Amino acid sequence: MLAWKYISDGVMGGVSKGSVSFSEQDGKNIALLSGKVSTENNGGFIQIRKKVSGLDNSIEFINLKVKGNNQIYHVFLRTTGTILPWQYYKAEFKAVNTWKTVSIPISSFQRSSGFLSKKIKPANIKSIGLVAFGRDFKADLYVSEIGFR
Repeated sequence: MLAWKYISDGVMGGVSKGSVSFSEQDGKNIALLSGKVSTENNGGFIQIRKKVSGLDNSIEFINLKVKGNNQIYHVFLRTTGTILPWQYYKAEFKAVNTWKTVSIPISSFQRSSGFLSKKIKPANIKSIGLVAFGRDFKADLYVSEIGFR
C-alpha cells in the first residue's frame, strides 16, 4: 500500500486539501484518502494514485474493497495513451459506511477526451487513481484491496 501517491488540484491552482494515511486493521493494510474537496479556483479533486504494470488484456473487471462516508468516488485509469494530465478514463462508485467489494467493468470506463481510444486495453494501464472529484464535499475513503480479474 505504501506505493500510493497523494495528489490534489493544488498542482493546477485549486484549493482542495487532503491527505493519505496508512494503517493496519485485522492484518490488512489500509489506505485512507481524506480531506475537503473544493471547486473554488477551478479546482475540485484530491486523489491517491499508484502505478500498475503487467496486466493481461483478458482482464474485464477492477475489484475494490472500500469503505467510506456514503459518497460517490471515482476510479481514474491512465494508460500508455494518456499523455496529458487531464487525460484519463473514469468510472464512479459509492463508498458506503461498511466494507464492500465494488466490481467495475473495464468496459464501463468513460474517456475524458475524444482523442483517447474508445476501448481500454488492460495491458496498457499504467496507473490507477482513487479520486474524490467534481463537487464540494468531505472525503473519507478507505481502501484495503485492489484486484483485476
